[in-house]
Amino acid sequence: MKRKRSRSEITDRNFLLKKIKDFTRSVVKNLCNGRSPVVILDRFQNYCTDQTGNCTCSFDLPKSREKLVSFQRECYTRRMDIFVRVLLIVQQLLQENKHASKRDIYYMHPSVFSEQAIVDRAINDICILLSCSRHNLNVVSVGKGLVMGWLRFAEGEKMFDCIKSPSTGHPIPVHVEEVKDIVSVADYILVVEKEAVFQRLSNDSFCDTHRCIVITGRGYPDVSTRRFLRLLIEKLCLPVYCLVDCDPYGFDILTIYRFGSMEMAYDAKSLRVPEIRWLGAFPSDSENYQLPEQCLFPLTEEDKKKAEAMLLRCYLQHEVPQWRSELQVMLQRGVKFEIEALSVVSISFLSDEYIPSKIQSAVHI
Repeated sequence: MKRKRSRSEITDRNFLLKKIKDFTRSVVKNLCNGRSPVVILDRFQNYCTDQTGNCTCSFDLPKSREKLVSFQRECYTRRMDIFVRVLLIVQQLLQENKHASKRDIYYMHPSVFSEQAIVDRAINDICILLSCSRHNLNVVSVGKGLVMGWLRFAEGEKMFDCIKSPSTGHPIPVHVEEVKDIVSVADYILVVEKEAVFQRLSNDSFCDTHRCIVITGRGYPDVSTRRFLRLLIEKLCLPVYCLVDCDPYGFDILTIYRFGSMEMAYDAKSLRVPEIRWLGAFPSDSENYQLPEQCLFPLTEEDKKKAEAMLLRCYLQHEVPQWRSELQVMLQRGVKFEIEALSVVSISFLSDEYIPSKIQSAVHI
């Protein structure tokens, strides 16, 4: 789908097209001279599991470099083939000012790509090679995030006026770079892990009685949701809280909002939200709110392995040791529970008591 471009977008697009042209020329030149094309890619890492205290992880600097010599190994030849195919698709998208999802790209050569993960890896490698973010390539994710609350903004020529009906959800824009004219009278931003909790707050008209903005990525957040949240924080300078299930997967989602994902560590600086505070659910909430045994579930072996692996992440030890302590408590107790379990107190307990009292009393980490 085509859309009008701003002058800065055209400049960025032309700059990327020049980089692509220079790279493909160098590949052709090497092949014509009988030399193996070489791609050198920086490798980024937003955490490690080094327990010696010698961690050198950075959100800005590469951790290492990978050298792909296409004729050296058969696997490198295949990676180079896929890399160039995806790069040429990106070039076409930029030239024609069209957008495509990663899934669209996969279906352009399904017999060659064989699986989606191969395309995803190539796109990330192209971003690293060109020193840009994924949206700069006109590769977009299928939006799944939702927002409601005391917020008004425009996406291109389209206006989103959430303030008219604060407790009604709206889709988060896919083209976050087009979001402008952001206006809000909110006191804070609340990120909730799941759509079910978002809908609970919507049904309770939570935003009608609390001046806030509520966002959900509906599980693991997509890039658009994370970029939109980052943009709101930069423009509005509001405190931001996160509410996730008390289980290893909820905790992992929390860390992705704050620190970014390993897969897109190269772009963590523009996606992570270091300001985010963990509002719950904490392991201690099961006792504090007297949840019955029927609401608590034993951690599976998979849960335990995931929690143990996360405990080794360097950023938990260096930046949020209290988060790490809570994860240890979860592992020691051996039980987990969902946010919705708090509804056992009353159907609207989450909206009427839990969230407002925690924010007012600063019961967050």
